[in-house]
Amino acid sequence: MKITVLTLFPEMFAPLKESILGRAQKSGKIELSIVDIRDFSEDRHKKCDDYPFGGGAGMVMTPQPISSAIMACDPHHRAHRIYLSPKGKLFCQSMVGELLPYGELLLLCGHYEGVDQRVIDLYIDEEISIGDYVLTGGELPAMVICDCVARYVDGVISEDSLKDESISSGGLEYPQYTRPATFSGVDVPQILLSGDHEKIAKWRREESLKLTKSRRPDLLAPDLIDNAPATPDSPPDDFKKGDKR
Repeated sequence: MKITVLTLFPEMFAPLKESILGRAQKSGKIELSIVDIRDFSEDRHKKCDDYPFGGGAGMVMTPQPISSAIMACDPHHRAHRIYLSPKGKLFCQSMVGELLPYGELLLLCGHYEGVDQRVIDLYIDEEISIGDYVLTGGELPAMVICDCVARYVDGVISEDSLKDESISSGGLEYPQYTRPATFSGVDVPQILLSGDHEKIAKWRREESLKLTKSRRPDLLAPDLIDNAPATPDSPPDDFKKGDKR
């Protein structure tokens, strides 16, 4: 998987060189290029923004540096080009599977009040948002997409880990414990120490259902919501909508 990120602030992407993604790059499973848009500006001061036509607050990224950067990095349009935008399609786990087959992604990070619309019209294949909130730029969303997609590249993470994790499995992940068996007076659930893998698997499924029903019922089919085990986080059965207590 090759991912190219166009940004005004390349230093923000230092975290992607660490941990699992850092090892994936060193092993050649992922090729990640962080490109400074300012390097392509034809302005003698490397300026990449200007006032918006029609007036208004803030600045807009100008088309020339972005256009030149895209054409230098992806001259034959082999990459799927994405603009990280609050107006874009909301990013979710299923989209990871849609992006993986492209093999090459180009992520454009906007800043200030966004980018000139002509850049989007001429060069961008898709706009993506990571949530209904406002950020200062597209750098953090780009990192989110890099992290989410890279984890599913063959060999980056074991298939067993991917299969059992939250959201991918259709619900939230069950609680995890490690040594010591007792910490601050709290014991690990005895079932996890039993060695009975069938009972452990059943306990994990039930705990996953409890958490998902309590915190993200939207992830469950209606029949699973009705049959999910009770959890302390769930309201009592007699608690009706609109009850003020």
